[in-house]
Parts: sequence; structure tokens; C-alpha cells
Amino acid sequence: TVDKNINAMKNTGRDVIVCASEAENLLRRAAKKGIIHYLPGDNSFNIKQEAELNDQQKKALRIIRNILSKYGSTGIQEVINYACFKLLNLIVVYPVEDELKLTDKKGNILPDARLLPRGSTAKDLAHAIHADLAKGFLYAIDIRSKQRLSSEYKLKNNDVIKIVSATSRS
Repeated sequence: TVDKNINAMKNTGRDVIVCASEAENLLRRAAKKGIIHYLPGDNSFNIKQEAELNDQQKKALRIIRNILSKYGSTGIQEVINYACFKLLNLIVVYPVEDELKLTDKKGNILPDARLLPRGSTAKDLAHAIHADLAKGFLYAIDIRSKQRLSSEYKLKNNDVIKIVSATSRS
């Protein structure tokens, strides 16, 4: 059975993440069509208009709800996170243009997340955004502490950073 196989894999001492990719695919497609409310990695979803679903759709969503109930998620977001943060040793950093509103220049709140190798510096972040920003790098600001940071500041996972540069992005 599936559960026996999963337990056997877990008993090897290796990291095991149970995945239901078809379920994740169906959930994302249904969310995109507005049938359900679902965020990747969530352990549940909400059907918006159940009366509009046909019997086949209702059955599929019931099966997926059982999968989520049993395993906690489809596992797909966990695999992505595992690959990024454990295997590739990346961190996520949120660059902002407006340090008070946490927005970009268009007013979007925390619109970007940059994946960078662990050990990356504030100047590396500037370069990841735009080469001109790195070229004129003056300093960065840690939004939480309001501290001014040098170009060599080692970024931490989930840092929210404003780059101050003599040059702007083209």
C-alpha cells in the first residue's frame, strides 16, 4: 500500500516529502478559474460556488480534500522550499523602494522576493536588481532595524532591504 511504501522510504533515514502533483495542478487551475480559493502550500481550500460544480468536479475536489487532510498538503510547495533552502542553500530577501510603505516605485506592497545564495551581500542584492544600482551603490537600509548597512553586509533570510544608490535603474 501507499502508506507502507511511504513509511519504508522514511525509515531509510532520507528526507521524504509525499507529493500529489496532479492534485496541486488541479487546485492551481481551479483557483485560477475562480472555482476555489487556494494558495500553493495551503493545507485546505474553499469552494466558492459549489452549486456550479458538476459531479465529477465535486468528486475530484473531495478526493483532494482527503489527500490534504491525510498529508497536510500536496507536498509540491514543500519540495520547492526544500530544493531552494536546503539543497541550494538560498535565502529570500525583499527589496523595497519606499522604506515606510514597503513598496516599489509603482506603490505595490512587497512585490518582489529575490532568492540569493546564502552569504550574499547587500551589493549582491543591488546587482541582482540591476547592474546600475550596484554600480552606484552607496548603502542599504535594513527596514526592520532602520540601520544603514554597508555593501559587505551579509543578508539574512527574510531581510527587507532598501538599496540607496547614486544611480537608478534604467
